[in-house]
Amino acid sequence: MKRNGLVVRIHATLERHFAGGSRRFRGLVSAAALLSLLSAALPTATGATPEEPVGPDPRTFASMVDRGIGYLAVHGQAADGSYSSFAGSGVTALATASLLRHGRTAQDPAVAKSLRYLEQCVQADGGIHLPQTRLANYETCVAILCLSEANGDGRYDSILKRADARVRGFQWDEDGGKDKSDFSYGGVGYGGQSRPDLSNTAFLVDALKACNAGKEDEAIQNALVFVSRCQNLETEHNTTPFSAKVNDGGFYYTCALSRQDESRQTPNGGLRSYGAMSYAGLKSMIYAGLTKDDPRLKAAVQWIREHYSVTSNPGMGDAGLYYYYHTFAKALDALGVDRVEDANGVKHDWRKELAEELARRQKPNGSWVNDNTVWFEGDPNLVTAYALLALSY
Repeated sequence: MKRNGLVVRIHATLERHFAGGSRRFRGLVSAAALLSLLSAALPTATGATPEEPVGPDPRTFASMVDRGIGYLAVHGQAADGSYSSFAGSGVTALATASLLRHGRTAQDPAVAKSLRYLEQCVQADGGIHLPQTRLANYETCVAILCLSEANGDGRYDSILKRADARVRGFQWDEDGGKDKSDFSYGGVGYGGQSRPDLSNTAFLVDALKACNAGKEDEAIQNALVFVSRCQNLETEHNTTPFSAKVNDGGFYYTCALSRQDESRQTPNGGLRSYGAMSYAGLKSMIYAGLTKDDPRLKAAVQWIREHYSVTSNPGMGDAGLYYYYHTFAKALDALGVDRVEDANGVKHDWRKELAEELARRQKPNGSWVNDNTVWFEGDPNLVTAYALLALSY
C-alpha cells in the first residue's frame, strides 16, 4: 500500500470519529488508539490487504454536515434561540443536540442562544418543556439528551437530576397502579399518564442512559418489559394477543391499545413490524443489557437483515423516514457493527450507504425535508436535525 493511501485512510477514520461528536473522541487520541488505526490500515504480515475501511468519503461528509449546520444557523434559528417553537421545545433540543454532536461547544453563539431558551423551559416539577404542553415526557427526554451533550463542565447537573426524576415519574409501574401483568407496564407516553408507546419509551431509555443510568437500573428494566411486548415474537416475555400473529422479530408502535389502528394491522389481526420501531426496540434492548445470544435480540437482528434499507422506512415507505434514519444509525452504532449482512448475504457498509443517501436527499440550501409531511417531517428544522444526528454516528 502506498504511503499516501495509508495517510488518507487514517485521516478518514479519525475525521469520521471526530465528526461523530462522541465525547470520548473530543480529547486527544491515545497512543493505543492511534496504533490500532495504523494497524488496521497496514497490510497484513502475509501481504494480504485487510477489508476496506468503513464509512463515508470524509470530504463529502464534512461538506454535507457544514451545509446542514449552516442552514440551521442562517434559516432555522429564531431570535430567541428556538427552532420551530410553535411545535414545542423538542425541535430546539434536537437541533441543538445535533450541533453539539458535530463538535460545536456550549460557548458557540448559536448553541448558547438555544441553551438559554431551553433553560427557560425548565418547569417547577423538573420537566423541560413549554407550559401546557401535551408532550411533557417527549420534550423533557430530548432536552435531557441535548443538555447532557452540553454538560462537560457540570453546569446542568442540577437540572438534569430533576429532569431525570420527572421522566421516571411518567413511567407506568406499581406507583402508577400497574403491575407487570398490565400491558402498559414499563412504558411511557407523550406526557402525564398517557397511553404508552415504543417511541416515547425508547426516548425515555435514551434519556435515562444520558443521565448515567446503567443497564441494571430499575426504570430501564421496567421499560424492557414494555419493549419486549412490542416485539412480534412469541416468548415468555410477550404473551400479548399480537405476539404469535406475525412472529417475525420486528417491532410495532404499542401493545397497550384494545383497539389498534387498522392501517397497522395484518389481515389476521396482528400488528405489522416496521423499521423505525424495530430499530428503536433493538436499541432499547441493547441499552437494557440484552446480549446477542438472547432470543429477542437475535430475532430483532434477523428482522433487520431481512429488511435492511437506506432508501425507505421498511413497512412505512417514506413516512417518518428521517426519524427512521436517526434511529437506524443510533441502533446500529449501539449494536457495534460496521457492516450489516442482509438476508441475501450481501454486506452493507451502513455508514457509507446512509451518508450517500442523505447526500442525495440534501437540498441546495443545506436542509433536509420530507415530502411526506406526516409526523411533522415537512418541517426542515426537525428533519435537518434528524439527518445531522444520524450522521453523527
